[in-house]
Amino acid sequence: MIKIRFIALLTGLIMSGCVSGLDKPLPYDAWFLGFFAPNYMEVWIETADVVDIDERVYRQAMSGFASIRTPPENRGDSKGWPKRPGMGAGKDVIGAKVPRLVYVRWQSLAEPQTYDAYIEISQPIRDLMTEPTKTFCNADGKWITDYRKMLTIGLAPGGIAKAWVAGPCLAPFEVARVKGEIVTRGPYLGEMNGVYAAKLRPESQAYVDEFGIPFGSW
Repeated sequence: MIKIRFIALLTGLIMSGCVSGLDKPLPYDAWFLGFFAPNYMEVWIETADVVDIDERVYRQAMSGFASIRTPPENRGDSKGWPKRPGMGAGKDVIGAKVPRLVYVRWQSLAEPQTYDAYIEISQPIRDLMTEPTKTFCNADGKWITDYRKMLTIGLAPGGIAKAWVAGPCLAPFEVARVKGEIVTRGPYLGEMNGVYAAKLRPESQAYVDEFGIPFGSW
């Protein structure tokens, strides 16, 4: 019921033209939306939709496999999040201003289960994404002006979604952690008759068989 009211409110905002930030262009061409999953906990993203500060909706801003590592012979560890998450697998959100909201619906293939979640990007985080920051870039050994124009979201079993903003030479800054809801209709809102997009790779399946899923560690 909460979700229905939220969608109705969002629709009303879009139709009413209640917008903010119309005259604030980005200091860069586009920002990046990326996704990753803990080691072995493979994820298929059905859709990631973005609402920017002008209330414009960018559907299917990202879909497909999230970035993941699957070291052979169970040499990896799936518990917790990395201290410095990378960009993840994703795309530039071209034409959008900074995000106000990200909706993601994904298949947690290790369980398997389908979840969705709403990740709100607060005003302080939006300000951080457009704030120029002087930093030393190890990649080229120079001091540069960088921006946190990468929004990276980690997706884990149990419906956990955690987000960071970072720049090419700026350390990640945590944005939010939310617990999504189970999509009771299943994969692709029931259109696939319960069939998931893929099966776990052999390395991931071997890890899950040996150690299970570390719920509560994310």
